[in-house]
Amino acid sequence: MSLTPQEIFDLRTEIIHSGRWQELAVHYAADAQVRMPFALPHPVHLEGRAAIEAHLALADGAPLEFRVENVVLHQTLDPEVLIAEYDYRARATHTGHEFRIANIQLFRVRDGEIVETRDYHNHHVLGEELRRPATA
Repeated sequence: MSLTPQEIFDLRTEIIHSGRWQELAVHYAADAQVRMPFALPHPVHLEGRAAIEAHLALADGAPLEFRVENVVLHQTLDPEVLIAEYDYRARATHTGHEFRIANIQLFRVRDGEIVETRDYHNHHVLGEELRRPATA
């Protein structure tokens, strides 16, 4: 049975909550594309599951914990597409500092796999937190 876009989003949320970033890659199609036009220092465009897996490995090793909150899901006329608005409530484990990151993400799911995402995260806030000095 193929997962729906909402089921993929729910599964993705559970994986993120438990910090198992590497497990996300298997839910992307072999030729999937991920676009992050607001990423810093420059936009990111990942093509293919291998590139996505490599990118997720960076998140897996980052000193951050995430919880997805304030979710609003928008169904579209295209049954493959789901638009999600949500916040990450995050904690930098190297400082203990907690913060929020606003997100809007478009998912295109076909045959139970993510074939495309467009991710509009507040990368500025994330970058500031990663640059914050560790507490003693």
